[in-house]
Amino acid sequence: MGLPALLSLVALLDEGWRRSGCSLYKPEMETTCCPSYTIRLKASDFSPSKEQRRVSKRMQRFLDCTLDVKMRDEIIDEPSTSKGPCSRAPNEITSSAVRESLTGKNEEKNKAEQFMHYLSDKIDNAVHAFVGSGNIPCDIQLPKASIKKVAPSKRKLLVEGSEDHLFSSNISFQIVAALRRAEKDKHNKKLSRYSAEKNGQSLELSPNIVAEELSNSLNQLEESTGLSIRACNGHINFYSAKTQAGLDEVVAIVSSSKESLTGSGIKRSYSKKVSECRQGKRRRFELRLKRSSFDPEEFALYRRYQIKVHNDTPDHVTESSYKMFLVDSPLIYVPSTGNGTVPPCGFGSFHQQYLIDGQLVAVGVVDILPKCLSSKYLFWDPDLAFLSLGKFSALQEIAWVKENQRKCRSLEYYYLGYYIHSCRKMRYKADYRPSELLCPLRYQWLPFEVARPLLDKKPYVVLSDFTILPNEESSALNMLEIPHPAPTVTNRNSNQEGQIKRGRTVKGKGGFVCCGILGRKRWRVT
Repeated sequence: MGLPALLSLVALLDEGWRRSGCSLYKPEMETTCCPSYTIRLKASDFSPSKEQRRVSKRMQRFLDCTLDVKMRDEIIDEPSTSKGPCSRAPNEITSSAVRESLTGKNEEKNKAEQFMHYLSDKIDNAVHAFVGSGNIPCDIQLPKASIKKVAPSKRKLLVEGSEDHLFSSNISFQIVAALRRAEKDKHNKKLSRYSAEKNGQSLELSPNIVAEELSNSLNQLEESTGLSIRACNGHINFYSAKTQAGLDEVVAIVSSSKESLTGSGIKRSYSKKVSECRQGKRRRFELRLKRSSFDPEEFALYRRYQIKVHNDTPDHVTESSYKMFLVDSPLIYVPSTGNGTVPPCGFGSFHQQYLIDGQLVAVGVVDILPKCLSSKYLFWDPDLAFLSLGKFSALQEIAWVKENQRKCRSLEYYYLGYYIHSCRKMRYKADYRPSELLCPLRYQWLPFEVARPLLDKKPYVVLSDFTILPNEESSALNMLEIPHPAPTVTNRNSNQEGQIKRGRTVKGKGGFVCCGILGRKRWRVT
């Protein structure tokens, strides 16, 4: 009973559906702004690209303690595929000396911008800690901190220590403004009572008080950056602690520091358990597969990832939403039978944990089904972005399918979720070749190389039309609704069978259809 049931769920994947918690959803391809095509890869045919091999080698060098983590310019942009084409100098510029000068200036500008992003992130961390201490209601949406470089003409040379004013942030004014806007809400009248204590007296929060609290939290940066941090008239100011030190010199000092912007920044959240390599020793990598369940350590990592990478507000990243999204599953666990029809881990929903020196650095949420491993979501330590953990985890999941094919003959495919051709951040999925896209009308699989020129012309294409019309134009068939029998489901708490409850279908934002077909009960699909 178990294998046919899970195969029916694979059939839903092959009709463009995806699972999120205990619900299924699929895009309305003809109406959504960004058509999402199901993409898969036959694991045995996979051939890694040069870039993918480089990701694996970088991780290996990191584990061997031979990776130069100071090469941030090469590393930091790699996880993102949204960068535009590199700018080119005009054709008239032919002098190598001029080109080198421009390159040097661009590199200095990039380093300064990266340093300012680094300071902004540190201020955001201090703001989150300030919220967590109860000084600010957690249900208020706060802005992301911004850092501005102080123009040389506006810098004031201080008499004490002859410090130079380099950077400033006005985040305190933005926080107080957000509080005051919330006070006007009838449901938030109590917000005006939030205050800070100073010298035993209760004071209403003001930009000056907020700036002082945040600057005190940032004092630990003084040793690693060489900057002194002080509040002044509601602003958080950063001063060079070195006499007459210019901006370029400060950035250079920080860039070469062990606890600066680079990989030794592993010594942030990650450093507590994964310190710098000891001489003659390498880091220990572990990959653990566990059945889907709530894990506080996983949730803490997920929370950091969502806030840092996706800019979610802390009040939106809750245990309940996490469980509903990535822990709850309708799939009934099917244990291994030992006869080659089920892998040793069994079938069901799993969390694949990535650990380095015992520290959790990434978690992949996957469904292991008779024909495939379906990747649902991945979250990772933001401090290790330079390792391209998203790309690395995909390689590990492909390797898992290939390895377990010997133990479970039906395992063939790796499903990467949805592919959106117009989204550059999604295009990396097609780099795992030879991949296939699902035709949204006839549910036929087509090689990506065949589909790509069609998608270059328009976002929504009935991909299988290319076999019907040589001019690659969609035919009238794309207006037909081809009926497909709905799989039946069996309630785990009863022996009755029935149709999937698609009556609860809801049209969501962005042209997606969501079916709460599984509710809070667990079902066996048949």
